[in-house]
Amino acid sequence: MNRTNQSTVIKQAINSYLEKGLTDKQDIYSKVVDEAGVPRPTVRRVARDLRNELLTKIKILQSEIPQLESAASQEKDE
Repeated sequence: MNRTNQSTVIKQAINSYLEKGLTDKQDIYSKVVDEAGVPRPTVRRVARDLRNELLTKIKILQSEIPQLESAASQEKDE
């Protein structure tokens, strides 16, 4: 399995466990290691990448909020 496919499988597994309600990071890592059969450092690296991707998306979404609020207040003023 190449690195891209492996990362995708690991990200999907992490998201799956998060959606199931697991909140303990170490528990999630252990389950992904068992499920995907990859070393723990690999899971940690992919989890870091996933976390950074999500934080980037959150920053983008948060940056739109002030623009929407100022546009709404301008509409009220008119």
